[in-house]
Formats: sequence, structure tokens, C-alpha cells
Amino acid sequence: MSFNNLKVNDSVYVDNSITNYEFHTYQPYAATTFNNNDTYQPYEIRIPIQTQNIYTLPSDSCIYIEGRLLKDDDTVSSSLTFVNNGLAFLFEEIRYELAGTVIDRNKNPGITSTLKSYVSFTSNQMDRLKNAGISHLEHPKIVNKDGYFNACIPLSHLLGAMEDYQKVILNVRQELVLIRSNSDINAVINNPITGTDKPKIQINKILWKVPHIIVSDAQKLKFLEYIDKSNNIQVAFRSWELQELPLVQQTTRHTWAIKTTSHVETPRFIIFGFQTDRKNSLNRDMSLFDDCELTNIKLYLNSDVFPYDNINIDFKKNQYAILYEMYSQFQKSYYYKKEVEPCLSPINFKQIAPIAVIDCSHQNEVIKNGAVDIRLEFETSTNIPEKTSAYCLILHDRLLTYNPLTNIVKM
Repeated sequence: MSFNNLKVNDSVYVDNSITNYEFHTYQPYAATTFNNNDTYQPYEIRIPIQTQNIYTLPSDSCIYIEGRLLKDDDTVSSSLTFVNNGLAFLFEEIRYELAGTVIDRNKNPGITSTLKSYVSFTSNQMDRLKNAGISHLEHPKIVNKDGYFNACIPLSHLLGAMEDYQKVILNVRQELVLIRSNSDINAVINNPITGTDKPKIQINKILWKVPHIIVSDAQKLKFLEYIDKSNNIQVAFRSWELQELPLVQQTTRHTWAIKTTSHVETPRFIIFGFQTDRKNSLNRDMSLFDDCELTNIKLYLNSDVFPYDNINIDFKKNQYAILYEMYSQFQKSYYYKKEVEPCLSPINFKQIAPIAVIDCSHQNEVIKNGAVDIRLEFETSTNIPEKTSAYCLILHDRLLTYNPLTNIVKM
């Protein structure tokens, strides 16, 4: 019981500022090909929103993909299936542009969005995400008996800007750019017992479905007054940057000098994982990660270290509770949730994605001046297996402004 229970004379407030919310479909340029990328001349799939006197909400948009999964002899395969988030592995890069300026990009979207999905999604979201070809506990069932498939992938699953900046874009030309991968092998997996098929994925249609927002006259007047003053609009979000160590040395102690960055783009979170002999293999699931008997990991930002204590885990003895706790607390810190609901149980975490999630969002002010050296040190109980790659997904702040009157974007 509180004072609010006594406010019987409160009037009801009805918000009529939005009068219509409807999806419009945008297509690539007419001559666009959806074939695999030529290494020497990448194929760009550009989907423009040419009209500028509209209000759109790209954070709620999605990419619609339609195609067919076949064998390399153009017949239907009975053993090939998409891996979890397999449609993202069909692309080498995805980027979003405002007024011709790249706002956000995702290189290697398959690995990047898979790592991000393991820490971000809840178990309650998984049924809906099956429509996007995302299924953590089993291979997604989006292909029928004749090989046809279709899916709608939320753009917020692929770009940090679309996840964080949930406001309308005013009167600026926008463009979504996708670059096809040079191979589709990482997107699919063969039946482990009988499968020997080689894949051929035909993409017949790629569409960008974007909400258009129609506002009331009063709200439109407010927008016009703001635009006429040539005010800059700030866009703040957390960008996802993937770093890869293609071949980890076969030792037990490793130091990885990842990069040097500015204090503005200092990491807030690090997601780290191993993969052993999974890339370009039809019999190994590219959406899964390996523990490689990791025992300890430290992130260094200049002289500051995260986490402070050694985690001292041992996968052989089933002692990885601290690593799972670091994983499960991501939603609480990143999304400011009081209650967290990770999509992976401790057992599934070990089997599917034994990854290290390091929260470095609370930092000493000293490292915010000048350049920041990002370094990882990790240890394993045995030598790293051959053909092992390491991935480090850096989530960092980004701030830019755009002017809807002049169409100038400043990073």
C-alpha cells in the first residue's frame, strides 16, 4: 500500500503522437547479384532508402532472406542443414550508412552475432528467434523437404547501432550494405554419420523491411522546428568489433596484444572464445566453441587488469562455475536488468559455448586519457590443439552526430 493507491482523481493520459506504424519493403539495386563473393572483387548488395522526407525506425527493421539449400549438383540434399545462426555466416560483412557515411559495421557477422547472441538472448526469446534461423540447442528447422527456406533476421541481432539506438531517423538517406561470403561451408553442417554432400546455397531474394513512422501534426511541427534550427542529433551506441587470432600457438601460456585504441572507444565488455578445426569444415559446427582446457584469463587495458582475481577453472574436473557466473551476469550489467535469464544452462554452456565474458565497464579514470593498449593473457592446462583459432569480441562505445538539414554526419 502506498500513496499512489489513493490518487483516484488522476486523469488518463493518451499518447497520440504516433498515428501509424507500418513496414515498407526496400530492395537491392536491380543489377545486384547474390552469388558468393569474388575475393578480388567483392559483391556488394546495397539496399537504399532513397526518400529523405520520411521518419523511419531502423532499430525495428529486419532482413528477409529467401532461397534454397542444395547440393553442388543442384539436387536436394538429405544430409545438409543450417547451423545455429547459419544465415549470418552467408555474409562477410554488414554495414549501415547514413548520408554515405558508415555508421556501424559488422565484419564476420556469423561469429560476431553468434557470440553476442549467447550472452544477450534469454530462453523466452528463443521461440521467436527460430524464425531468424537462430536455435542454440538444435539445428534450426527452416528448410523444407525440397530445400526451400526463408527467414526474417532482426537487424538489431547484427549491428550494435540497431540494438542500442532505438529512435527514429529523420530526413537522411540510409543504406544497408551486405557483402556475401566467398564460401557457404561455414553456414551448414553435414549429417555426422552419412553426410558427404557439398552445399550450394541459392539466395533468390534479400529485402530490407523498415518501419515507417507517421506522426501527428503537433509532433511533425516539433520535428520541423528542430530541423529548421540546423540542430545536430546525437547517436550513441555500443559497437561490436571482432578480433581474430587465426592460429593460436600450441603452448599453455599466451599473450595476445589485440590492438591500441583511443580512450573514446575503450572496451566495455570482452567476449572470448576458442574454435578448434571448425572453419571451412562440413563436419564441424561453426556456431559452437571449444574450451581448449582454459584455466585462467586476464584482460589488460594499459595497466588495469580484469578480472582482479584468477578464475582458476578446470573443465576436466567440471569446475567452471566462476566462468559461468561471469557469463550469466552480462545481461545485468549490459542491459541493466535486475533479473537475468541466460539462454544457456551451465551444462549447455560447457557443451555449446564455453566462452569468457569480461566486464570492464567500470574503469579507472587514468586509462581514459590518451591511447589504450588492449591485451589478453590466457592459460590452458594442456597445449592448445592445432588448427585452433581465438576470437575476441570487443563491445565499445561510439558517438556520432547527424544533421537532418545539411545531411552532414560527424564521427
